Amino acid sequence: MRITEQVSRILTCYESDNPGTKASLVRMLMSGRLAGTGKMVILPVDQGFEHGPARSFGPNPPAYDPHYHFSLALEAGCNAYAAPLGMIEAGAATFAGQIPLILKVNSANSLMRDKEGATQAITGSVQDALRLGCSAIGFTIYPGSDNAAMMFEDLRELAAEARAAGLAVVVWSYPRGGALSSAGETAIDVIAYGAHMACLLGAHIVKVKLPTDHFEQQEAKRAYEGYKVDVSTLSRRVAHVVQACFNGRRIVIFSGGAAKEDIDAVYDEIRAIREGGGSGSIIGRNSFQRPREQAVTMLQKIMDIMAGAA
Repeated sequence: MRITEQVSRILTCYESDNPGTKASLVRMLMSGRLAGTGKMVILPVDQGFEHGPARSFGPNPPAYDPHYHFSLALEAGCNAYAAPLGMIEAGAATFAGQIPLILKVNSANSLMRDKEGATQAITGSVQDALRLGCSAIGFTIYPGSDNAAMMFEDLRELAAEARAAGLAVVVWSYPRGGALSSAGETAIDVIAYGAHMACLLGAHIVKVKLPTDHFEQQEAKRAYEGYKVDVSTLSRRVAHVVQACFNGRRIVIFSGGAAKEDIDAVYDEIRAIREGGGSGSIIGRNSFQRPREQAVTMLQKIMDIMAGAA
């Protein structure tokens, strides 16, 4: 397989990584409908852990079956499929080698009570990822949480182990907890800050939510206004988050968020990601909670938009 100029350019941004880790990045960037474009659309299915089975899969009962998600990601042409340990184990042999896998190695659940000290338990390992043929590990951090420092330390250890084993590191950076307000979790200053911290902690790929025009920190608001940082539109906010990720030297993908009935609203967000220079999207509930045929059509149109063909 000969890699494209776009993918080769991306690899030059990862100057300290060994050939194994770069090969893992290549596997994801050269797979699926967007292969070679430098763009990515990933199917993540960790919502059962986060929200419970009925809330996650009740709208589309075939999605209770882990094989459904492997085959959905394959049929749609996703770059990779991300899930916790049990979900990947349930289809690892049947789908071995057919799509790059990301093992989500920490998880939370909605039954936990400590909102200020939000954290996640480590539920998978680098050895699990290697055993299952994964290309990367995925790890969530909660910037703002009273337990954020411990999560940062756990990530640093796991990221070092993953790199040594030739795996890539995908970081879900989801600010929450501590004194953050609900609106603050997606505020432009907080999202950009969290994305930057993920890069500082060694992420190859950063996953964040789409930012709003809200400011959570008054000091940050004064800086944005004083330095005339344009965050007036969604595409400009995306561009600023990409800028915060080492001026675009890291792959930045954006969450699809909660399921939306208005599919055109999903496409509008994808266009803003493309126009802002984002690398792609990670679409979970907005895909697998829809009927399969509709989900495949939607995911493929998202990929066409990211590629500039729609």
